[in-house]
Amino acid sequence: MNPATQHQTIVHPQKALATVFGVVLVDLLGFGLVLPLLPFYAGAFNATAVEIGLLYSVYSFSQLIFSPIWGSLSDRVGRRPIMLLSTLGGLLAYVWFASATSLLVLFLSRTLAGIMGGNIGAAQAYIADITPPEKRASGMALIGAAFGIGFVLGPAISAGILQPGLATYFLQLGWPTIASLLTEYSFQLIGYTAALMSLISFLMVVFFLPETVDTKDPKRLQVPSRPSPLSPTFWRNIISAEGVDHPRMFRLLLLSGFMLSFLQSTLYGAFPLFCEQVFNMTPSQVGVQFFYLGLITVLIQGFAIRFLNRYFQEGTLFFVGNILTVLSFLFIGFSGSVTLLTVWLSVMSVGMSLNGPTLSSLISKQVDVTRMGGMLGTYQSITGMGRVIGPTWGGFLFMFAVSLPFWLTSLMVLFTIYAAWEVMEHKPI
Repeated sequence: MNPATQHQTIVHPQKALATVFGVVLVDLLGFGLVLPLLPFYAGAFNATAVEIGLLYSVYSFSQLIFSPIWGSLSDRVGRRPIMLLSTLGGLLAYVWFASATSLLVLFLSRTLAGIMGGNIGAAQAYIADITPPEKRASGMALIGAAFGIGFVLGPAISAGILQPGLATYFLQLGWPTIASLLTEYSFQLIGYTAALMSLISFLMVVFFLPETVDTKDPKRLQVPSRPSPLSPTFWRNIISAEGVDHPRMFRLLLLSGFMLSFLQSTLYGAFPLFCEQVFNMTPSQVGVQFFYLGLITVLIQGFAIRFLNRYFQEGTLFFVGNILTVLSFLFIGFSGSVTLLTVWLSVMSVGMSLNGPTLSSLISKQVDVTRMGGMLGTYQSITGMGRVIGPTWGGFLFMFAVSLPFWLTSLMVLFTIYAAWEVMEHKPI
């Protein structure tokens, strides 16, 4: 029986899915607002290139430590409390960010934002609660679509606020106060705008998101807490795979999640450098490439995958997605023109849009419903490790050869095609 029907609160799946999508989308818009601002804001405090890189990594590192903890707690106390806490914590982190007076405060605010980044795992668990297994991949795709929209609109809004021409426009309209605010306090304005996004997410959870977890179920109290990845117990739990239906498949899927996240974050570290070095592209031209990536993600995960899921098994979509991702990432390094570069980046976006939601769905089906949040939190933590390591890895390899990050990483991630083949073939693993 669907757990949503067991709980005293009546949950309407379509309305709940729309609300979860809205909560995650608004939250990620705030994240996308701040992301391109970090180097410039840190530069105002005389940060070095290494310190700027660490400012990106500290968020992902904090998130990977706390994601399994929040996910496990959501299995016990419910999804709503965790999503309320994480969105409220994000609000405080962005306010702290906007009012930063030193580089240390910037680091602390990004650390708090990472710690409170538990709403993604809780949102995935919520979707798993209210969707039947055959429709779960389509539900999980909403998270990916929210990511795509957030990464398209967030940086665009941020760039617009930072654009000097906008201040000039308001000055010409006879609104010197707004023009002055945009000129003198643009960094702070973006931070407070991101805080407003978190407040909207918080209110959406308060008023529109019913609980799906029956916290009175005695099984919930018996579910063990998920430790952080810094604890040996975290890795022992993965190796033992207690409560998992197919332990070896579960471990293959988790490792695939790490490798795919590692590949994607390597792209963020190496791709802008590759574009500048090989094609002499400007930052705005590189931004257009990422706009295409986000747009394709929205189109596939927001619309196309629900139709694909009707005609193809999740294992098949995962397999095809991994092939497209690995091969296109390899060929990015061979691109001899901007046109080819755009083509291969677009193919990679198609692949990632197929394997992302199907992987989340496949992992959710490996465990009992009482352990769903903790397991998806563990998955988020594993992928977080890839996001911490990937950018530094890509930049390090780029120092030796401009195409090396794409060639070597794609060879490493070939493993995911094998894992997807095992899933597709339903072998006894």
